[in-house]
Amino acid sequence: MALVLITEGLKAIAHSWPSDPFRPNLQLNTFLRSLAAHPGLTPRAVRAANALSNNEIQKKYPLSAKLLKPASTPHHYDRLVEAFEKSAKGIGRPRWKIFFGVW
Repeated sequence: MALVLITEGLKAIAHSWPSDPFRPNLQLNTFLRSLAAHPGLTPRAVRAANALSNNEIQKKYPLSAKLLKPASTPHHYDRLVEAFEKSAKGIGRPRWKIFFGVW
């Protein structure tokens, strides 16, 4: 009975996990679904997957503003996130922006 609850818990986490547009052939939710069928599945593995799903580590150890916005390039991570979002939509930077280093 307990194994069924553990398996269902991991399947629920796998179902709620978003797809990765950059690696269509390698999805974490597929791995979690197959892990749910493993006979050696433990509650600890389910708790770890749940912690990843809920960003518990990020909440427990928040990053400081100094780390997120380094003095040398304060917009680095903002630009990085923007680049990933645009790339997922298929939007690339124009060659002239790349050449001149313009964001």
